[in-house]
Amino acid sequence: MKKDLIEKNPMKKVDRPHKNQFVGTFYNREEIDALLNAFINDPLYPMVFVDIYYGLRRGELIGLMWSSIDFEKNTISVEHKVITEYDGGGSAPKLIVTDELKTKNSRRTLPLIPSVREVLLGLLDSKEKNKRMFKDSYCTDYEDMVFVDPVGHLYTPEYVTTHFAVVLKKNNLRKLRFHDLRHTCASLLVAEGVDMFLIQHWLGHANYSTTADVYSHLSSGAQTVTADAIVNALK
Repeated sequence: MKKDLIEKNPMKKVDRPHKNQFVGTFYNREEIDALLNAFINDPLYPMVFVDIYYGLRRGELIGLMWSSIDFEKNTISVEHKVITEYDGGGSAPKLIVTDELKTKNSRRTLPLIPSVREVLLGLLDSKEKNKRMFKDSYCTDYEDMVFVDPVGHLYTPEYVTTHFAVVLKKNNLRKLRFHDLRHTCASLLVAEGVDMFLIQHWLGHANYSTTADVYSHLSSGAQTVTADAIVNALK
């Protein structure tokens, strides 16, 4: 078109594809109780517990640092994420801790929920016990990372996903991706009538439309308000 080689733009005859609305899978309150009971003696229990409350992305959760948690001001900040880097040369993948988050809204500071505070303090206590127990065998490369295994190694994103699925299957729980804990958190907030704008910032979505597009279908309360309005208008 720019070089005048063709008279018409054939792309104008192409129909624009329609984006299908994403519908996330999530657990209800009873299923959450069963999930936590299944993980109660599992090393990933604190991670699952925290994610149910905060709905962090997997990389954000694994990238959580002790220096980002203020036990005096009772705040928890999402400032880092962990990604797996593959060099394509057949060598083992590398874990990268980075402060480059998905969007600018991903960087957020949230209130430290009391029950989460208790779990994190318990995790900190366990970490100190493990350091004394394993002594020189304890890995000190990830001292500031919250979620490490009993000998101090950082959990990989792949392990978290795989192990989560194994525990669910072992306990005959409905299939759920680890990422769906994020949708579970959001669905609980919607059910409680929390404004979409507040949910957007809790989850760290880039914009309001993302939150509304994904979760507005869960908001039965909003539809009830609309129904009441039309009834009142037509009395």
